[in-house]
Amino acid sequence: MTNLQAILAYQETDKELYAIEREIAGSEERKEYVKMKKFLEAAPEKLDALEVKANSLKGEASSLVEKYEKAEETLKEFDSLDELIESGADVSFYKKKAQSVMELLKKLKAEITALTASINATSDEYQKLKKQVIAAQKMYREAADKYNAVKASKEETRVELEKKLAEIAKNVNGETMERYKTKRKERIFPIIGQIQDKRCPFCSMEPPLASLNRLTGGTTIECDSCHRFIYKE
Repeated sequence: MTNLQAILAYQETDKELYAIEREIAGSEERKEYVKMKKFLEAAPEKLDALEVKANSLKGEASSLVEKYEKAEETLKEFDSLDELIESGADVSFYKKKAQSVMELLKKLKAEITALTASINATSDEYQKLKKQVIAAQKMYREAADKYNAVKASKEETRVELEKKLAEIAKNVNGETMERYKTKRKERIFPIIGQIQDKRCPFCSMEPPLASLNRLTGGTTIECDSCHRFIYKE
């Protein structure tokens, strides 16, 4: 068996293994498993962000409450307004000042109300996400069990194919095998094919003439476009 024949035989058996891998990868069980896994991986960061946001809002609200209380204290200055007027104080001055304080109180109250609503909304979102995480943890375990069951159902076949591949690989040149496995890791498949009308059988691109001239004696070239290997009988 030549090196070319051996690698082609290897790919023919590997095609069965690749089909199993794609079947498992495309299964609904795996999709659900990956979905739950990604959600749980992202959840801690989202929960932390919501907690930071809530604390920041609470800090802003506390600051506004403090300003509001100071403004209320200012209004106490007007408790003795009658005495000030009797002593000849400028009424218009105190009237403008009182109006200014009242407007400030009104503004601060509105801001406090808005911030309180934001705090409550953030808190609700945080609690909702926590409940979702608890539910997702259970769903993740169930999804993992189903996904593992799918893999287990193919395990015996996978092991047998791996053994066959190991035997065939003994007849393949080490460098060729390494190049093949590198492409396989890149999820490229099929990896090697026979040239057709001087074109790559996979992407139909025509290799340079210099590369075509090297296609003798069972050698292979790599397509410049799809990076698969091409041979010529």
